[in-house]
Amino acid sequence: MHGFGSAFLLAQVGAHAAQRYAERIAELDLTPAQVGLLRLVATRPGQSQQAIAAQLGTQPTRLVALVDGLEKRGLIERRRNPGDRRLYALELSEDGRALMSRIALTSMAHERALTAALTEDERANLHALLTKIADEQELTPGVHPGYLRLKSP
Repeated sequence: MHGFGSAFLLAQVGAHAAQRYAERIAELDLTPAQVGLLRLVATRPGQSQQAIAAQLGTQPTRLVALVDGLEKRGLIERRRNPGDRRLYALELSEDGRALMSRIALTSMAHERALTAALTEDERANLHALLTKIADEQELTPGVHPGYLRLKSP
């Protein structure tokens, strides 16, 4: 043991991982918040901004600028929700779906670089242990805590 507790090491590695990921996706002209929103829309298409904001734990008004920016870039489309004409359903555009492939490659490269010191078995064990901690702490799967302080890009 190096004299630092596991919680400190998790925070240190987490902050480092977040910074390195932000640098990698900046090459795609994206922020972590934009990538998170694109992933959420890709995995759960057709949801309203209000529903997405609730899942992210942020105010719908904070999400508007983020959605606006991605819509202007042609990555997300707002469509009238047939069940409630006051709401818009969010979908990825064709360009948005193509960008998701590039994001996936960037994410895989990030994962490999971050865990380069580990064997495949160690990677699997680390993932299982972190998942167990996240579940016990009742963290929402796939939602980064940074969304709680979501700012527009």
